[in-house]
Amino acid sequence: MKTVGPGPRAEETPEPLLSVRNLCVTYRTDSGSVPALDQLSFDLHAGETLSIVGESGSGKSAASLAMMGLLPPNAVVEGSVRFRGRELLDLSDKKLREVRGKRIAMVFQDALAALNPMMTVGAQLAEAVSVHDSSASRAALRERAVELLDLVGIPSPRSRSDQYPHELSGGMRQRVMIASGIANEPDILIADEPTTALDVTVQAQILDVLMRIQDRTKSAILLITHDLGVVAGLADRVLVLYCGRKMEEAPVEPLFYEPAHPYTRGLLAALPRIDRGTRRLAQIAGQPPSPGERPGGCPFQTRCPHADERCDVIPRPVRVGENHTAACVHAHEIERVTP
Repeated sequence: MKTVGPGPRAEETPEPLLSVRNLCVTYRTDSGSVPALDQLSFDLHAGETLSIVGESGSGKSAASLAMMGLLPPNAVVEGSVRFRGRELLDLSDKKLREVRGKRIAMVFQDALAALNPMMTVGAQLAEAVSVHDSSASRAALRERAVELLDLVGIPSPRSRSDQYPHELSGGMRQRVMIASGIANEPDILIADEPTTALDVTVQAQILDVLMRIQDRTKSAILLITHDLGVVAGLADRVLVLYCGRKMEEAPVEPLFYEPAHPYTRGLLAALPRIDRGTRRLAQIAGQPPSPGERPGGCPFQTRCPHADERCDVIPRPVRVGENHTAACVHAHEIERVTP
């Protein structure tokens, strides 16, 4: 498990790189408004890895796309997203493009869909650089593409740069996506499910690439995933989302060893562990409610074993430890041990 503590440059940069406050995302549809994210707040510091976890539909990707200005036109975004003190939600598309890819970059989960099948991977990496550096020569761009491929561990990077995405394996395509994300050495790298659909060996290699890149560039990483094993190996802090609301936030070790929210405990109980023999994995009862049918109070109450009448009111986050909060009225009553 990664060493817990402030990011490497936390003392040099007391103010967060990214400060998100009360971020809300609502989709307008023919059948009415559909909430996807509700009052999300968090900070991300230089050199830190913050992981956002939760089941599918919890709002993880909606949060990252809202920060990057990549949501569809029917999405209504409210709240505040400040990067180095600059409000991003107020920027025009032109101004936001100056930030996107240069200062904040994103690694998408489906590399085959994200990469252009009609361009070689080298040409795509060169394009990612040239968008923010129009003065770079063609030869310099090609060399930069080869350098990036070598940096993410692709063998024979010069010959690979002339290949098309379909000629590469899934793991190599994901490495190309990471190379594209770090092409301009951004301050923040958003990795949205970067190991989805990869086998365990390739997954470990991709995580190693991310850690090496972070060590070299000192970038902050916002890791979006449903895989708690990935979180344990890479994150400094963890933010747990459910139905678009923050359930718990803590450094990685307290969250894994002393979870305070019933939802977090349910996720951890469903995680396979080699120290517990062949016991049957636990599962969280029921299914997440659809966006239009969420309960008025705590969104997890219909699945929670601790639910009572106090859960009919939306819970406020309470402090349960150092830098550890949980949005649950039962947070101080639940046994704080690994489930």
